[in-house]
Amino acid sequence: MLTLWNLFEASLLCLNAVCVLHEERFMQKMGWGANTQNQGFEDQSSIKFQILNLVRSIRTVTRIPLIILNILTIIFKLLLG
Repeated sequence: MLTLWNLFEASLLCLNAVCVLHEERFMQKMGWGANTQNQGFEDQSSIKFQILNLVRSIRTVTRIPLIILNILTIIFKLLLG
């Protein structure tokens, strides 16, 4: 059964997954790293550019709140099971 808590946990896991992506190891292999050589000017309206921008923005904005949410979730799970 889908509850609000399950939805919160799923979104927290997805945010953790995005924040853990390592550009040099994982994204560079797909050609999505920050140091990839572009031919000419990169189209800023492309889906690739927008996804990279989204990943970098999520990583920048949610770093501290994500740590706090992870700690609170772990404490809640330990206390209430």
